[in-house]
Amino acid sequence: MAHDERRRRFFAYLNLFITAMLLLVLADNYLVLFFGWEGVGLASYLLIGFWQQRNSAAVAAKKAFVVNRVGDIGLNLAIFTMLFQFGSSAFVDVNDNAASLGHGWATLIGFFLLLAACGKSAQVPLQSWLLDAMEGPTPVSALIHAATMVTAGVYLIVRSHAIFAQTPAATLAVAIVGTVTLLFGAWIGTAKDDIKKVLAGSTMSQIGYMMLAAGLGPLGAAFAIFHLLTHGFFKANMFLGAGSVMHGMNDDVNMRHYGALRRAMPATFLTFAMGYLAIIGFPFTAGYYSKDHIIEAAFTRSWVLGLLAMIGAGVTAFYMTRLMVMTYAGHKRWLEGVHPHESPSVMTVPLWILAALSLVGGLLLNDWIGGWLAPATGAEVEHAGLLHVSVIGLVTLLLVAVGVFLGWWFFRDEIPATAPASRSPFTIAGRHDLYGDAFNEAVFMRPGQVLVNGVDRFDSGVIDGSVMGSASIVAGASTVVRRVQNGYVRSYGLTMVLGTVLVGLVLILGQMG
Repeated sequence: MAHDERRRRFFAYLNLFITAMLLLVLADNYLVLFFGWEGVGLASYLLIGFWQQRNSAAVAAKKAFVVNRVGDIGLNLAIFTMLFQFGSSAFVDVNDNAASLGHGWATLIGFFLLLAACGKSAQVPLQSWLLDAMEGPTPVSALIHAATMVTAGVYLIVRSHAIFAQTPAATLAVAIVGTVTLLFGAWIGTAKDDIKKVLAGSTMSQIGYMMLAAGLGPLGAAFAIFHLLTHGFFKANMFLGAGSVMHGMNDDVNMRHYGALRRAMPATFLTFAMGYLAIIGFPFTAGYYSKDHIIEAAFTRSWVLGLLAMIGAGVTAFYMTRLMVMTYAGHKRWLEGVHPHESPSVMTVPLWILAALSLVGGLLLNDWIGGWLAPATGAEVEHAGLLHVSVIGLVTLLLVAVGVFLGWWFFRDEIPATAPASRSPFTIAGRHDLYGDAFNEAVFMRPGQVLVNGVDRFDSGVIDGSVMGSASIVAGASTVVRRVQNGYVRSYGLTMVLGTVLVGLVLILGQMG
């Protein structure tokens, strides 16, 4: 951003976001939280469209704004229902009185909160905005659309644990949405060539793990926040690492134009590799502890959820290895005129700090965070220890190893500069973001246009017709009356005489009858 003419505005927007995010997490009731919730949405809109001279950025900002407003309907309805049921929206009052809620009301509030979380945290079916949000500056992608704002939906679900404890249906829905999203995000990540969009799909997937955990009850809620923190370390590290790569590659985001950057950008490569190890769950890194806890907890709820979460871990290892091989390994595929170089220390020092946390963050938080969150989540967390190994964990590591091998095997050879046409429906769907935009257009936009056009025709034909018709009647009558009021005394005298004669005739005829 050093050479951007509007960088002062950028930092003003970023400070607006920080203020709103602090308001969101420090609020002691849902109404104040809502102000912070809307504030981060506004800052996100402004920062995604920061380079609004690019049509793609302006469209992406509007898309994020609209989709998030759909989610905000859910939060509004949840707050209204809380005020109706409890007379208060304070967390203390809601948590203390949640047990007195009827099952129907608890389920209703739970689904309203889930809708809000889906919008803010890019969960299915409101996930389509996050990939386009990569049009904003890369620090925004790292700090807002990976580590903080986009996880606010997870925070909302965990903060509302007392409500969800009363409604198994809404809790199961949270877990299902998270599971579907973690698989969808991983699927998208396997098909993209844009380095930031691969990481965006990864963010969808990892937040899906958090949502899955939040839907597993009090124990899972603690693991959700644990993964929220470790994910912030390694994903911010990799997004900023992607920004460093773009800096050295003249802002090119296509991984097919990279290759062999490990020699040209050694610091970026090493720090990115540490984030890579964390996200795939390499033993004793941050992601190993937080994600493995979630997978094990998922098996205690349902073997289906656990198995799908485990498969997601294998797919994560595949597409992240694909990213590493296409970007840092192999032969150079740089475009003419591009001369990759290491970024300055102002960019690499934060990478080293986040890389270190990606490695040791799990060690620091593993035995501490569960007990610290217990008063807020109601969970009695068993301390597993740093060397905890389980059968589920070993099988997960095996799937991760398979994913790493396949990612290296398929992309070890020369990679064409242009993506070859694919006949695989899975690859085609992934390249089109699983047709999220097409679905929204077919299900919401087109029917909405038909509805609006129908209302417009009704307004023009019926409403305007009745108003204009009555106006025409009045105008016609006034034209007739206007001829009588012509301003000539002789006309008025004649009218009076004729009126007198008419009244006289009526009286005479009345007497004769």
